[in-house]
Amino acid sequence: MTEPMFLALTALVDEPRHGYGIVQEVDRLSEGRVQLKIGTLYGVLDRLSGAGLVALDREEAQQGRLRRYYRLTDEGARALQEEAARMAATAATATARLRTRTAGGAA
Repeated sequence: MTEPMFLALTALVDEPRHGYGIVQEVDRLSEGRVQLKIGTLYGVLDRLSGAGLVALDREEAQQGRLRRYYRLTDEGARALQEEAARMAATAATATARLRTRTAGGAA
């Protein structure tokens, strides 16, 4: 799973969001490291939707424009949980190896 996909799923954990809301939440979650462009976001949403990880929640007209709200599915929540656990395990391995390196006196 790519970082933009992971962050898009994470952005939908607490509530359904429209595209621009997802972009803003990804920016907040990543502390500005990941700035999704709208075109990229919709490609990510298409892949996540095709995999059954997100679903269209509703559509609302706002100032003459149609906003689509997306929600995390149960399958999406499971996939996010699995990916978060995988990433945490990888980070723990890296941290342990760095401790070993530091303890061994490597410069």
